[in-house]
Amino acid sequence: MKQIKIEGGHELTGEIKISGAKNSAVALVPASLLSDGVVTIDNIPNISDIDALNEILEYLGAMVSREGETMKIDSSTIVNKEIPEKISKRLRASYYFMSALLGKYRHVEMYFPGGCSIGARPIDQTLKGFRALGATVKEEGNKFTIDADELIGGHVYLDMPSVGATINTILVAVRAKGTTILENAAKEPEIVNIATFLNNMGAKIRGAGTSTIRIIGVDHLKDSFTEVIPDRIETGTYMIAGALAGNQLKITNVIPDHVESLTLKLKEMGCPITIGEDSITISRGKHLKPVNIKTLGYPGFPTDLQQPLTTLLTYCEGTSILEETIYENRFQNVPYLNQMGADIIIDKRKIFVKGPTTLHGEKVTATDLRAGACLVLAGLVAEGTTTIMDVEHVLRGYENIIGKLSNVGAKIKMEEI
Repeated sequence: MKQIKIEGGHELTGEIKISGAKNSAVALVPASLLSDGVVTIDNIPNISDIDALNEILEYLGAMVSREGETMKIDSSTIVNKEIPEKISKRLRASYYFMSALLGKYRHVEMYFPGGCSIGARPIDQTLKGFRALGATVKEEGNKFTIDADELIGGHVYLDMPSVGATINTILVAVRAKGTTILENAAKEPEIVNIATFLNNMGAKIRGAGTSTIRIIGVDHLKDSFTEVIPDRIETGTYMIAGALAGNQLKITNVIPDHVESLTLKLKEMGCPITIGEDSITISRGKHLKPVNIKTLGYPGFPTDLQQPLTTLLTYCEGTSILEETIYENRFQNVPYLNQMGADIIIDKRKIFVKGPTTLHGEKVTATDLRAGACLVLAGLVAEGTTTIMDVEHVLRGYENIIGKLSNVGAKIKMEEI
């Protein structure tokens, strides 16, 4: 077990390079199984979620090699067998194997995926897509057995623009017969990244990044290469760190358009920001104004950044209102912030953050990935020392967070306990 200790009050200056996007990489890796050859994925982040996916690949018999940020996957040797609960439960993204194996072999057996406990995360929309393309789904407890004599392109309308359901439907449809039309699809940049990867294999996908996606099924998918896009959530997290404690903190290897919703809110608060072609420079703001925020699917404000941003809201002069519309249990960071000196009230799906308040170091717990990021940010500016427990959640999604923050002036370390 690990813990993070942070001595607060140190200025952050220098450069932080952003890694590949977790939310892209965890779908690209399972999608590689649809190829009949070898695929190469570059800019893979070194995070524990990738390690968990690698374990599933090797369990299925794929030949995997990793060298630095590059991962090569040869799926010609895999055996389509039941994926047991002990490995599927390690992360939510394991269910992308469900769609990749169904698309390639017309049969899959695996257990309900795991992940952070941030609220109900059903897979009903994913199963709706499977059924629309001709699959039958059998549920026994947490186990799913999904079969299809053949997969036939169909018309799928998602009840909500779910990222997971959008990706899963695409993965099944690329090797189905005929054309699939997917409506009310999610528009996140990660979906474009995955569609590009599949098109490089020989898939025929149009409209990724819009609400309507058309997929013409193909019989075979070939060798392919792709590069994981920069992580917009990691980018946003370090932007918030700069707004809290930065002095010309430069964040590089970014796509500024992908974090525009956050950039606009930080400017509304009064944070000094300079946008470059592939970099963002940000400094600590003075007399920050309160803001109102509502999480939405892309291009709206991302749910994955509302917890990290809450730390910054405690420094705004007045009351900020943040509404969470995606997950109903994503305020688990709030009691710990209040323990550190924040003044936050939870009212159903909204929080009211009154500031400015002074945070002080405490022993706190990372209940999930982005709650952990929130507490790291709080520790950077709190008076005294902050100790964060259960940091394995943080390591799931942030590559070398200790090294990156240390290199720009933070006093932060990881300890085994």
